[in-house]
Amino acid sequence: MNIEILLRYAHFISIFTIVGSLISGHLLLKKEMTRLEISRLARIDAVYGIAAISLLAAGLTLWLGGIGKPTVFYTKNWIFHTKLTCFIFIGLLSIYPTMFFIKNRKGNPTEIVRTPQLIFWMLRFELLLLFIIPLLAGLMAKGIGLYI
Repeated sequence: MNIEILLRYAHFISIFTIVGSLISGHLLLKKEMTRLEISRLARIDAVYGIAAISLLAAGLTLWLGGIGKPTVFYTKNWIFHTKLTCFIFIGLLSIYPTMFFIKNRKGNPTEIVRTPQLIFWMLRFELLLLFIIPLLAGLMAKGIGLYI
């Protein structure tokens, strides 16, 4: 099988995993949660992290490895850089919720922990940026934004 096909497959599966884990996290997030519920969210967040790393690895390989489209196709496209910037912002926004889940997952499983309101807004903003990325990808695939 062609390495490009495998990389694109890994890229797409990672995207679907990221979307699924962010939506799951958003649906399970409550104003007050037990440590057991936070532990569940921490596991979902770990899946999200692994998917983000595999997405980044596959994407960088497709971009810089010269597999498929030429490297210049991505490098000289402002829409690609906007897409990459959205991905970086999503990663940065996920740091605080991840640290909250890791910090609060241990202890008495029935103890109630109040969730900071900021986590709700960060997760919603991550989802908003995440749903902009496919539009940018579609535009980029058509060569829009390419300047040579």
